[in-house]
Amino acid sequence: MKIDGVMKGVITHADGSKEEITRHNLIVAGGFDFICAAMGSTARPSNMAYIAVGEGTEDTSPEQTALLSEINRQKAEYEHSPGTKTFTLRAKFTEGIGTGALTEAGVFNAASGGTMLDRVTFAVVNKGADDTFEATFQFTLS
Repeated sequence: MKIDGVMKGVITHADGSKEEITRHNLIVAGGFDFICAAMGSTARPSNMAYIAVGEGTEDTSPEQTALLSEINRQKAEYEHSPGTKTFTLRAKFTEGIGTGALTEAGVFNAASGGTMLDRVTFAVVNKGADDTFEATFQFTLS
């Protein structure tokens, strides 16, 4: 089985202008452990239901277990259409939430701490206090 993850981020500035970023993300070692436990263990872990953003700039490595400089984490909405091989997790960081020079994002199974499934880094996106940022992680299985 192969899993391909892509993060799309859209920042909407207070003046209505938008910036978009699309980047492939890396599933980390703990994320693969999570997938194995979710599929086969009788003690299943909590579902991946949160997206975090931060200001860390170091490339993602398989050993990482958290964002390098997390700013905020929001509850994510899960979407999947039966019969398809994709699912998405989407979270919105509204005005005043997650403000900063965003350069990293990841998916987690807890409101704080927890297991990180994946992490992605990207060129800086400056989110002001009056801006919103929507992060969508889409995973495709094959």
